[in-house]
Amino acid sequence: MTIWTFIAFVLGFVLLVQGAEALVRGASKLASAVGLPPLAIGLTIVAYGTSAPELSVSLTSIFNDQANLAIGNAIGSNITNILLILGICAVIAPVAVLQQVIQIDIPVMILTTALLLPMGLDGQFDRLDGVILLAIALGYTISTANRSANDPQSESDPDPPNQSYRAIVISLLQISLGTGMLVVGSHWLVKGAVVIATALGIDELVIGLTIIAVGTSLPELAASVVATLKGERDIAIGNVIGSNICNVVFVLGLPTLITSEAVLVASEAMQINIPFALAVECFCLPIAFTGYVISRWEGFLFLFYYIAYIAYLILRATDSNTLPLFVVVMLKVIIPITILVLSLSTLHAIRTKSN
Repeated sequence: MTIWTFIAFVLGFVLLVQGAEALVRGASKLASAVGLPPLAIGLTIVAYGTSAPELSVSLTSIFNDQANLAIGNAIGSNITNILLILGICAVIAPVAVLQQVIQIDIPVMILTTALLLPMGLDGQFDRLDGVILLAIALGYTISTANRSANDPQSESDPDPPNQSYRAIVISLLQISLGTGMLVVGSHWLVKGAVVIATALGIDELVIGLTIIAVGTSLPELAASVVATLKGERDIAIGNVIGSNICNVVFVLGLPTLITSEAVLVASEAMQINIPFALAVECFCLPIAFTGYVISRWEGFLFLFYYIAYIAYLILRATDSNTLPLFVVVMLKVIIPITILVLSLSTLHAIRTKSN
């Protein structure tokens, strides 16, 4: 490890934060200029922009015959987006969830992830799967744009033509610059983190399961936290949900379509990673439904489960003797208690609304 590695690591972090700032600022201005609500921008432009690192990693991995890294990166990033990013945002400030997100966007996120299970039954994702996923990506983007166009909240007093055109150009430049900084920053940050971790003697498998997945989710983290601090919580929740949809239909769909051979899917991904990601996404429905807000205590709950997830990965990767006990405690104690509490909260919310 050299001094340049550390410098690249620090510069990557700086580019990441500044890129997120530029992206959120540009997205907010674009939403105002064209009369779209911030949620629509978060679900589309910001979501696709912050998923660029995942796409870059997936394309590079596929063409280097590292399919497991591509699939693990996409699915691991989805888990990180919900548990870590949404958890941090809720701890900073309770995240209000619009009704359309609960009724449309979260179910779409769940269904796209669930679709991977029948697609991977034969142990691979082929070009037909890629076509289906990209068709869903196109349909969802068009549907989101149409919903926003018909949203009465998106109506605003039009700016003069010259000012509106200038605002659109400036905001698009900011979005492009911010996205570019996010991609470069996350690349330098992840590369530097891997070198530093390797120099410290951390197992390479653990690095891949944790740093790479977290590293490619850093743009979403930075963009969502900045949006939350600026009060743009529609962009924060839209970015997380939109990025998860993008990670499945686009980040996995595009490499699967353009590669010459089918992408092999490891049995561990089918048996553990994808089902866990699906369970985490289903976790959002009752939490969001209880008052249409993700409260601080629910944010802490997300963070607890993220820590437990990382602990499981480390224990499994190191063949720890405590892994069986850890699994038993989680499956027979912690998870049942969580389901019970969420069920009671949901029933209370339903009764409150009915009264």
